[in-house]
Amino acid sequence: MQEFVDFLGRQAPFDALDADDLARLVARVEVEYFAAGATLVTEGTRLEHLWVVRTGALEVLDGDRVVDLLGPGDMFGHLWLLSGLPPTVRVRAHEESLCLRIPDPRTFLARPDRLRFAAVHPGSARSRLVQDAGLGRAVQPLARLVRPIVWCAETDRVRDVADQISAAGLSCALVRGDGRVGIVTDLDFRQKVATGQVGIDAPVTALATVPALTVEEGATQAQGLLRMIERGVHHLVVVDRAGRPVGVLRAVDLAGAEVRDPLLIRSAIDEARDVEELAAACRLLPGMLIELCGDAVPATHIGAIHAAVVDAAIRRTLRLQDHPSLDGVRHSWVLLGSLARREPLPLSDVDTALVWADPPADVPGRGQDPAGEFRVEAREVLRGLQRCGFTLCGNGANAHNPVFSRARSGWIAAARGWQHDPTQDNALLLSAMVADSRPLTDPELGGALSQSIRSHTRTSQFLRALLDEALSWRPPAGFVRDFVVHHSGEHRGQLDLKPGGLTPVVALARWIAIAAGDASGTTIERLHRGAALGLLTTDEADTLAGGFESVYGLLLRHEVQALRAHGMPSTTFIAPNELDLLTRRHLRETFRAIALVQSRVDRAWLTRLPG
Repeated sequence: MQEFVDFLGRQAPFDALDADDLARLVARVEVEYFAAGATLVTEGTRLEHLWVVRTGALEVLDGDRVVDLLGPGDMFGHLWLLSGLPPTVRVRAHEESLCLRIPDPRTFLARPDRLRFAAVHPGSARSRLVQDAGLGRAVQPLARLVRPIVWCAETDRVRDVADQISAAGLSCALVRGDGRVGIVTDLDFRQKVATGQVGIDAPVTALATVPALTVEEGATQAQGLLRMIERGVHHLVVVDRAGRPVGVLRAVDLAGAEVRDPLLIRSAIDEARDVEELAAACRLLPGMLIELCGDAVPATHIGAIHAAVVDAAIRRTLRLQDHPSLDGVRHSWVLLGSLARREPLPLSDVDTALVWADPPADVPGRGQDPAGEFRVEAREVLRGLQRCGFTLCGNGANAHNPVFSRARSGWIAAARGWQHDPTQDNALLLSAMVADSRPLTDPELGGALSQSIRSHTRTSQFLRALLDEALSWRPPAGFVRDFVVHHSGEHRGQLDLKPGGLTPVVALARWIAIAAGDASGTTIERLHRGAALGLLTTDEADTLAGGFESVYGLLLRHEVQALRAHGMPSTTFIAPNELDLLTRRHLRETFRAIALVQSRVDRAWLTRLPG
């Protein structure tokens, strides 16, 4: 028994158990012997135990293909046990093996919360067993912070509404209108009444914003915060499932750095009077990301907040600069890449494109080369972003580049060409970049980029070529126990997490978006949409979503560490041997799971296409 205590006590997830719980664990251990070729786990059979390999080696098979080999110390079965899902692979003995079989430890340990499972196979409706990281307010419901409503009528005088708000000790009132609800806040009083723009005897509708911005009462505090940052407001009307107002949420009630910093920076951006003031506001962004990470806000939520603040900075840059040629024609600034998907990393580039309406010619005073004039002005806008501390795309995905700045008809013609002949230079790369696009201004016009991907001219040849491109990004998981790392140069002994862990999931989700004809949403939203359409199974979508969250979180923390170090070089390379045992194991399991889904989609993609 002591042998098992020593062995399991050194292994995650059991290494944080106290002596009593470790003794309880060992008392439940059963030693099982498996001859070479014996099957331990079959597909589709729900598990009640997990196993730890003591000696020997086990094969993991997808169909008849070996996709992994487990050795001493490796655990298996826990993902399916804890998620309640049936296994999707087989496990058999590669050679004579001894395994320690353990029933669900949550059912008999005194302190199951000390189990150091980093994560389990995630599911939207299934519980996860995670190490409690103290997520704090981010995941708590915002309903507990809701303030009562002060109601007023459209015809009420400004002075009377001010008295009602003051008497209630609140900072806003809701205005009942003709089928819509408006809101008037203390800021409206300061900006319009105190300055004399609106008189105290005027109807309150002269101050109100209609309709008021709402959030559902079931939302989390993090979701409420993100909505405030995206829209630059400090109040939200909380509504029930029927859309009826039940209260008001104020920014000041969301106390903590995860609220203060983003809203203060967003306010500073909106109030900047020139590019120098805007740059000063944007210099606060790295500190905000550091604070959010330190407060254990979920990584994907940090990315969404980051994207919302960058969106605001770009919009402010456009307003602060003169661009007479562009102002003379309808046009749209479009974001590309991770920023478009609202999942940038702290050190991500800002990738942009430009679309203008047809035709830009025959406008009085315009030169012979309007496209050239547009690009010159776009370059000045991008220089303003650089002055604010943002890095432009080093690979040329910038709005002044002729490849990424075209008339609407030019974009549509180019997209059709890529779809008809995916073998032409950069056709697949550009299709992927267009799929990852989000209009920042004039959404109807800027939507021409992603709409071109929804064209019915998509062929199986085009989709197969895109899938090959997506599947060319492979996780760096070694066959037995090690990661595939660089063996020479400055990154010797390291692996690049972005192309090796993040891009395989992002690329497959992008392919799903193109195949489905809907390029909207984040990577995780695309994956779940793919499951709804049958392009993925629910199990596969959950696996990829969990893998994305794990790798994205690791990369975000890695880049935040670089920000903290002030001058530490930006890199997505990590050394596996510098990770703790738990993280290293979880990362390896994540890579295995991603590779398994890739192989399944590769084999069955054509039969899964909608229609």
